[in-house]
Amino acid sequence: MNNWTAAPMLIPLFTAVILIFLHNRLQLQRWISLLSSLLNAAVAIFLLYRVRTEGIQTLNMSGWAPPYGIVLVADMFAVLLVLAASIVSACCLLYSFRGIDEERERHYFYSLVHFMLAGVNGSFLTGDLFNLFVCFELMLMSSYALIVLGGTRRQFRETLHYILINVLSSTLFVASVAYLYGATGTLNLAHLSLRIAESGQSGPITVVAAMLLVVFSVKAGLFLFFWLPGSYGAPPAAISALFGALLTKVGMYALIRSFTLIFYHETAVTHTLIGIMGIATIVLGGFGAVSQTNVNRILGYNVIASIGFVSLALSVSNEDTLKGAVFYLVHDMIVKALLFLLAGILVAETGTERINKMGGVLDHSPLLSWMFLIASLAVVGIPPLGGFPGKLLIIQGSLESGEYMIAAAGVLLSLLLLYSLIKIFILGFWGKPRKPRETNWKQHPKLLWSSAPLLLLIVLLGVFAEPAMPYVSRAADILSDPSIYIQAVFKE
Repeated sequence: MNNWTAAPMLIPLFTAVILIFLHNRLQLQRWISLLSSLLNAAVAIFLLYRVRTEGIQTLNMSGWAPPYGIVLVADMFAVLLVLAASIVSACCLLYSFRGIDEERERHYFYSLVHFMLAGVNGSFLTGDLFNLFVCFELMLMSSYALIVLGGTRRQFRETLHYILINVLSSTLFVASVAYLYGATGTLNLAHLSLRIAESGQSGPITVVAAMLLVVFSVKAGLFLFFWLPGSYGAPPAAISALFGALLTKVGMYALIRSFTLIFYHETAVTHTLIGIMGIATIVLGGFGAVSQTNVNRILGYNVIASIGFVSLALSVSNEDTLKGAVFYLVHDMIVKALLFLLAGILVAETGTERINKMGGVLDHSPLLSWMFLIASLAVVGIPPLGGFPGKLLIIQGSLESGEYMIAAAGVLLSLLLLYSLIKIFILGFWGKPRKPRETNWKQHPKLLWSSAPLLLLIVLLGVFAEPAMPYVSRAADILSDPSIYIQAVFKE
């Protein structure tokens, strides 16, 4: 039965291969793609149930026992993120049926999305560092093709920035992995944790930890984020939503997993550095969002600032902040996808990305307007929406640990994000249109219904936060106590 652990990675992988041979049959591609995502979500729910009732699920590929073979590990943290990724991808694919032009669809759009999803889920589930690199590259290679799909001048320009920064970080990733293997003789995450705990986190190991911190920070958009707002705003809304919801979260997942399972011995160095980077990211990302007038760039800076907030939870790493980080990450995946999808409809209706040239949308599309406002309030953490529990836990945990600067940074983040998103609502939805336009208003409600499940989820996460908390607590327990993960992998 543990073979189900590989299903969230294999289902999109096989789907992507099948869709390559159906690139001229768009209708069939659409339905196969959507059904595959729904099946993936169903498998994730099944895995969630098994982890809740039976504990961490592991799969030793080809029967090779760890640390010698490839191992997949489905703990509560990984499965929650897999489930969120599956739901987000299903909604984005449904949106793309009308939000992506046929020319892009024919150039393997659906195959590329599923290849990317296989890389995302594989990154969450893999139990060794080298295969984390492999899954990262599968995800990134798919995203390279998706970001340039359509071939506009703006996409080509942003693709160069995106590829360059990720190639450099991947090179540093390989160097870090090679050095770590040379120093410890293993790349299995659980075995690495044991080896470093036995020998101590020496100076050279701390240097490798700092190198991996840079790698994962670049991929998450933490501090070194200059490439992200333009890159995520260049492709169509369905692709931007996938990028904003999934790609940075994979980098953040790798950061949290590495610095709670492997490199947790010299917290005075590594976790202090993470905290400094988190505060800097909140300040720069938050003020970046406030200063912009381009709706997609505002949302890009919102993605950055939220990643900075999660990194603050990691820098403190007590029970409450880790629970808050898990809850906030799941919520952020859903709400960022929703915001990018709604922004895509807003841009289509107004014919511009500049909020100072919009206006009048509330009269024509009140449902879009109020959905965007609710999503904006959820990002800020207004109760009873889904952003509130995670944000409250992180700030509460920071205050309990005496980290008042971190708690203050969390409050500052809320104010900056509130201002940036309400600015979109006031300028983009209220008032009269800044210029005459002709828009097919009847087309866009069909796109709204594909976004509605995400809106429902962020409301349910807030209203039913208490029933969800045992799952979040289980995930946080594993992050707090590495021995739980190690015992599950080695069957001790």
